[in-house]
Amino acid sequence: MRVTPVPFDPVLGAVLDAMPRDEGTAPSTDTIAAIRDSASMFPMPSVADVIGTREIDAEDRTVPGPDGAPDLVVTVLRPRHLKAPAPGLYNIHGGGMISGHRHQDTPRLVDLVEELGVVAVNVEYRLAPEHPHPAPVEDCYAGLRWMARHAAELGVDPHRIVVMGGSAGGGLSAGVALMARDREGPSLAGQLLLCPMLDDGNTTVSSHQYDGRGTWQRGMNVLAWQALLGERAGDPAAEVSVYAAPTRAGDLADLPPAFIEAGSAELFRDEDVAYASRIWATGGQAELHIWQGAFHGFDIFAPDHEVTRAALAARLSWLRRVLAL
Repeated sequence: MRVTPVPFDPVLGAVLDAMPRDEGTAPSTDTIAAIRDSASMFPMPSVADVIGTREIDAEDRTVPGPDGAPDLVVTVLRPRHLKAPAPGLYNIHGGGMISGHRHQDTPRLVDLVEELGVVAVNVEYRLAPEHPHPAPVEDCYAGLRWMARHAAELGVDPHRIVVMGGSAGGGLSAGVALMARDREGPSLAGQLLLCPMLDDGNTTVSSHQYDGRGTWQRGMNVLAWQALLGERAGDPAAEVSVYAAPTRAGDLADLPPAFIEAGSAELFRDEDVAYASRIWATGGQAELHIWQGAFHGFDIFAPDHEVTRAALAARLSWLRRVLAL
């Protein structure tokens, strides 16, 4: 497919040009270890350093995993002077389901805890290919169930929990929302899906536009889906769980309100737009933002850009509305 990519915003393009590149190494299962070791993509200061002098307490907890699976570790972030019961945010980190760590999202969560007075639970889940589907999404669902069951202990209102995440974390959040619907709980107030990774097919126009361009490129995306699903990845005739690839779901009715955002210059753009449209087709609620000229993960790599400020304001507005703040 020959396609012309949407150009990057000039300032964001300069940010991309200044980022280190691994020239000439094609993504493969042999490169996953190097991807995980790369500190340049997601530098992670300690939780204490991120919190600094802010009135926020952090606690690591070990909680039950799925039946027959290892326990999970979560980090709980709470306002020191919590006005309980408070809304809860259940966060799932990104990394293509093959890399990443919960603490890469600590800065985003600490800001939300401080701004909104919410309690955040940040889950660590098993990664593919060592742990293919259903391990990642089942881990995330198990952590959500723990949060809901221990809501009173955590100071959380169980009726005001939003599941959230970026990239793979957004895809897993969508999968967890489908699980919560199909398994009759926990109840969710919303799903905050930031440039979510939803479609194993890699057939959209935008999935071809960013082959060799941007922070998360087509080759990496194909590798990630293969690590998660094996030979089934991208095969329209294969049986693939909707909890792994939410775009495979035939029914998107009765889901919690969704906030979906992506950049206009990233490969997930078209699948994210289609997901919002399919939610609307059922009479469901979805708020969609496509940020002009923005690449995948723009808010992380360009925190002072005007489009990042606009995106953060839109997320806060939506959270205030769905959580009745």
